[in-house]
Amino acid sequence: MHRHRRATPRWLAAGLLAASAALTVHAAEAPAVAPIELAAGVYMLPGAKGEPDATNLGRVGNAGFIVGRSGVLAIDTGTSYLHGRALLAAIGSVTDKPVRLALVTHTRPEFLFGGAAFRERGIPVRMHSRTATLMASRCETCLKTLRQVVGDTPMLGTAMYRPDQQFDADEELTLIGRPVRALYFGHSSGPGDIAVLDVRSNVLFAGGLLDAQRVPDIQDGTLPGWRQALAALRALRVSTVVPGHGPATSSDVIGSVERYLDQLETRVRAVVAAGESLIDVADASELSEFATWDQYETIHRRNASVAYLRFERELMFK
Repeated sequence: MHRHRRATPRWLAAGLLAASAALTVHAAEAPAVAPIELAAGVYMLPGAKGEPDATNLGRVGNAGFIVGRSGVLAIDTGTSYLHGRALLAAIGSVTDKPVRLALVTHTRPEFLFGGAAFRERGIPVRMHSRTATLMASRCETCLKTLRQVVGDTPMLGTAMYRPDQQFDADEELTLIGRPVRALYFGHSSGPGDIAVLDVRSNVLFAGGLLDAQRVPDIQDGTLPGWRQALAALRALRVSTVVPGHGPATSSDVIGSVERYLDQLETRVRAVVAAGESLIDVADASELSEFATWDQYETIHRRNASVAYLRFERELMFK
């Protein structure tokens, strides 16, 4: 006699599936990031060096948060859903005040793909409208690339999303009971890149505008606009800078980035004027002052090629 296997009730199957997914996510999660207090109520959550890979789980960008009288402002959301959860756990290790908002500074995967972890907790994600536009146009491809280089498991739960809030200009944020300024300088290191200034401590979260001991990426930037933004940052006379990548530092980092951009432009313009080919530009554009910086062999070589094409186009259309 054949015995018929009793079908699993739908409610039980759904519960088992959810439990299995939760266990998978838990197993994939890395330890919470250790917050570094830079000033009273102002914290940095440091990223790793290098390019995203399976070893660093793609978590190469800095994030941070500011604790005010009535809540917390999170600055950048991490590389993945699981990274976003780790950042939230780090915030929770410092304060039980609610996170009121997550503010994304620029369009790089390591700063925005953790948004789902914040949104599932009812925390709105806010970014400049031009950042949102660039994200929508290309970040599906970014996410596929991240899964290839980091692996599927660290990227569990990570998905494209639309920001809950957008803005177009400088603004004062008062929702945490502490004055914070979102600063937009026009198209600089990227079309919608912003910096975030905690007014009370004079700590600046520089996002894509500044990297420390790492080669800045010009792919989305405009050099004249970037220089204008750096001049505006210098005028702020901030006490401490949290760069997009690299350790927290002083405002001297502004001069370091300016020197790199200036030397890159001078060298590559000379290469173009000499009639050398695109194939040779990276080797002809070595900048010894920056050779020890993180990503010199990758980002600097790409920068040289990007700059070459831009300057060559300028000559063609003069």
